[in-house]
Amino acid sequence: MSETGARREVIARAREMAGMGLAGGTSGNLSRRWGEGFLITPSGIAYDALAPGDIVAMSLDGAAHGRRAPSSEWRVHRDIFRARPEVGAIVHTHSLYATTLAIAGRDIPALHYMIAAAGGPTIRCAPYATYGSQVLSDHALAALGGRMACLLAHHGVLALGDSLTRALWLAGEVETLAHHYYNALALTPVLGAPAVLPDEEIARVVEKFRAYGPKGDPKGDSDEN
Repeated sequence: MSETGARREVIARAREMAGMGLAGGTSGNLSRRWGEGFLITPSGIAYDALAPGDIVAMSLDGAAHGRRAPSSEWRVHRDIFRARPEVGAIVHTHSLYATTLAIAGRDIPALHYMIAAAGGPTIRCAPYATYGSQVLSDHALAALGGRMACLLAHHGVLALGDSLTRALWLAGEVETLAHHYYNALALTPVLGAPAVLPDEEIARVVEKFRAYGPKGDPKGDSDEN
């Protein structure tokens, strides 16, 4: 894929994220590795208005190259790419139910086996820190230890993948799990606390999921702009 094709692919996935209801307006952001650094959505531009030249190229030392300022969360993306060589893409959303749980400071437990898609028996909620700060990035990295997704308290969601396709798929799965958990909590006064699957079962499903889910991103240039 050429760099222009990679930029178009970032735009396509950003618009898909908005269409899925995971981030509205200019909220959220996403990135993918490119060369020795990464490509990231810019700050403050609606996804349906993006052109390839608006996508910002960044190096892993934090230098930005392009006509736009990078997303305010560029530190989180940089630090994840530095620390997690297996990660090829990052999606950050403000999806409704997952953000509601993040506001409550709740981890998502293993109410459903699909939590294994995030790599373990919980999706942790990182402590709150100001958006765009190094402290937020540090909290996110800790919450992502051994995981491919986490919540950010009073903020939103991070989902990782080897490609944007897989990271976006996981962000959708996290929102579905959050919706399930929200509904289960609403039933607690009537039915009691929801049951949680044992860690051993989730470990088995994690192994089964190594070959599960969408595979990679489209190759070659796209006609999308």
